[in-house]
Amino acid sequence: MLLRTAWRRVATAAPAALGPRAKAPTRGLRLRGIDLTPQSAVPSDAATALEAESVLRPLYMDVQATTPLDPRVLDAMLPYLVNYYGNPHSRTHAYGWESEAAMECARQQVASLIGADPREIIFTSGATESNNIAIKGVARFYRSRKKHLITTQTEHKCVLDSCRSLEAEGFKVTYLPVKKSGIIDLKELEAAIQPDTSLVSVMTVNNEIGVKQPIKEIGQICSSRKVYFHTDAAQAVGKIPLDVNDMKIDLMSISGHKIYGPKGVGAIYIRRRPRVRVEALQSGGGQERGMRSGTVPTPLVVGLGAACEVAQQEMEYDHKRISKLAERLIQKIMKSLPDVVMNGDPEHHYPGCINLSFAYVEGESLLMALKDVALSSGSACTSASLEPSYVLRAIGTDEDLAHSSIRFGIGRFTTEEEVDYTVEKCIHHVKRLREMSPLWEMVQDGIDLKSIKWTQH
Repeated sequence: MLLRTAWRRVATAAPAALGPRAKAPTRGLRLRGIDLTPQSAVPSDAATALEAESVLRPLYMDVQATTPLDPRVLDAMLPYLVNYYGNPHSRTHAYGWESEAAMECARQQVASLIGADPREIIFTSGATESNNIAIKGVARFYRSRKKHLITTQTEHKCVLDSCRSLEAEGFKVTYLPVKKSGIIDLKELEAAIQPDTSLVSVMTVNNEIGVKQPIKEIGQICSSRKVYFHTDAAQAVGKIPLDVNDMKIDLMSISGHKIYGPKGVGAIYIRRRPRVRVEALQSGGGQERGMRSGTVPTPLVVGLGAACEVAQQEMEYDHKRISKLAERLIQKIMKSLPDVVMNGDPEHHYPGCINLSFAYVEGESLLMALKDVALSSGSACTSASLEPSYVLRAIGTDEDLAHSSIRFGIGRFTTEEEVDYTVEKCIHHVKRLREMSPLWEMVQDGIDLKSIKWTQH
């Protein structure tokens, strides 16, 4: 009620204080218009000039990197950013109690999405921290008896780097290769498990090629061999059905900003029965059952909880709609362009992540040509490097094809018009760039590029 009254006062006072208001930019089909200048800083005679300078932004097709905040999530967060600002760990007054109640409600919402008990959910700053706690925490706790871990070559950078830092501490790590489809061989996993293996870590959905690993089968193998199973589910939670008990998952990493929630918040699921023990990475006040010290940011965890609840309600609808749009994008591109390869298994695949290689086109030049569509040539965490994606190399993609890959991300707010516009632009620029390419010309003349011996000058 207080919040509503405050907003009303602001709303009535604002027009008088601001004078004539600049017309809000309209969102076109091709570009999203946004005015980044604070209205109060603009004198009325500059309003027309400002309209002309309103920034045009590209269409957003990179939802594997991050997702926009769902308006329903923002609505849930606002009261805790303005009125209910108490520390959730303050036990002596109402400000603390109301924040704690909101935090526990969010914990329940996250747990409900993955079929867990709320006491098994620990709030963190994101999936990177969750992955670090899971891998380093389990390895270090059981180091006296078990010194071996297993992961795959296509994991997220933070999983691979956590494993490398454990190798420096004296642990042994097996990096399982993946098949051409991007999926691991379950027989190889079984063969890699040793008596001193403490943890197997395999991501649910790959962030670059969208491949879904056989999580349930991996969980059964780990359970039968009494090895803990961790999965990085940042790209899967809220998008495909997950049940930690049915899939025999012992630890799971979750990210807020991948499911239309706020950035800077995530969670880790840690099984209670049979109990999984982890060594805390951070020293402090012992919050979050001693596993993650530090004040829990109430507005952010409320946002994460709301995002999980919305995802649970809309998962089926979103999946159907995204599948339809993905099919439309792939069919249109494949029909119009020859020599386009889809990376990763087409069946065991999350439809919202489409990784295509356009032969005889440099991926970076295609990205620059498609400047009015926000796309990526791979993971946002490693795209600063000019090296081809390590995920594409792991699935056996030729280096030239790996360099020509583009990742298309389709999400909850992507429209059919945006998909059609992206396809149209993509086809146009691939054809244009191929016409400029001497390699494409040689292929058209029937020359086999692999038979040529290139010499350096």
